[in-house]
Amino acid sequence: MKVLFVHQNFPGQFGRLAAKLVADPSNQVVAIGESDLMRARGPVPGVTAIGYPKPRGGGKETHHYLRRFEGDVRRGQAAVRAAMDLKKKGFVPDVIYGNPGWGEMLFLKDVYPTARHVALFEFFFRANEGDHGFDPELPVTMDDCLRLRMRNTTLVMSLDVADRIVCPTHWQASRIPAPYQPKVAVVHDGIDTALCRPDASAVFEHPAVPVPLRFGDEVLTYVARNLEPYRGFHWFMRALPKVLAERPQARVVIVGGDAVSYGRPAPDGKTWRETLLAEVGPRLDLSRVHFTGRLPFAQFVTLMQVSGVHAYLTYPFVLSWSVLEAMACGALVAGSDTEPVREIIDHKVDGFRVPCLDPAALAAHLAKALSVRESSGAMRAAARERVVERYDFERVCLPAQLALLRG
Repeated sequence: MKVLFVHQNFPGQFGRLAAKLVADPSNQVVAIGESDLMRARGPVPGVTAIGYPKPRGGGKETHHYLRRFEGDVRRGQAAVRAAMDLKKKGFVPDVIYGNPGWGEMLFLKDVYPTARHVALFEFFFRANEGDHGFDPELPVTMDDCLRLRMRNTTLVMSLDVADRIVCPTHWQASRIPAPYQPKVAVVHDGIDTALCRPDASAVFEHPAVPVPLRFGDEVLTYVARNLEPYRGFHWFMRALPKVLAERPQARVVIVGGDAVSYGRPAPDGKTWRETLLAEVGPRLDLSRVHFTGRLPFAQFVTLMQVSGVHAYLTYPFVLSWSVLEAMACGALVAGSDTEPVREIIDHKVDGFRVPCLDPAALAAHLAKALSVRESSGAMRAAARERVVERYDFERVCLPAQLALLRG
């Protein structure tokens, strides 16, 4: 089978699948993505990577509703040029598997009309639904709503030409417009549950944490790619003074960068970390609150293995891998009572679902979770079992993905 992966930041979600495909010598695997981003991520051995230069975004004179789409069209053109070069060299894929979010899938059907086109779909934006307008602290305007509607232009055009649409979760799939629902399959990217597993001997050490942390210590963890409101960082920080006051032995480890992945930046040119520390820092025992920045994956796994309670807070948005990896590691997860979390956590069965818009209530629930951590073995075991049964890459997700690609 000849497979062409398309992702601006390849491997993105396709790394493990691509590695499995190239392990079979009967497969030929090629990837198209933005040169600099792929170089930063590093190669997938055996995959032929074809890079294109970063395209220009929308012009200053373009209507601001359309700037994102103009940039997507330019990226789609860049992907077409790379695909046409591949075609001239004789590569004609059986399957194209790509993420349509940045425009690269817009025109590939015109280059390879006989290939099976599979779109990995993450999120369809809707005004005043899901993430948009969810947080009353960050209200949206009519202009925001109209601009958001136009943001779906690339997605609709890409979904229209796709032969199959893959969604990681049922809730994400439910957001796809009705005309495209017959094409949808729900298949998660998959979690490495052999690597993400409980380990009572784990020890987490980091320069930002003054003492080694071990399984059984009272450790509250929070992880996001970047520390920002979409992943509930502001709620978490406002809950901490009460949590630390009620749990005098607890330490808090916060993992994430200071950029913005989703939503709007903090005011006055500050980071959200700076903004929230200015607000609540005077009420915090900062000797027990540790910011690590981003972590290598192996260190993240160790942290989840020693975590007493892992707070996963999110708007109704794309579900993070990290929460499933935390559950697979045996962490006791306190997840926000929002749609993505409701799909993976049954309250008091394999974790807790906690209020998020009320920091005082959130603090009470986090403190309670820390207090019952030692007696939560059944919940933590059930959490791991759920991930193994539904999201294990080798036994569940890989076979389903291969079946989709082979059609």
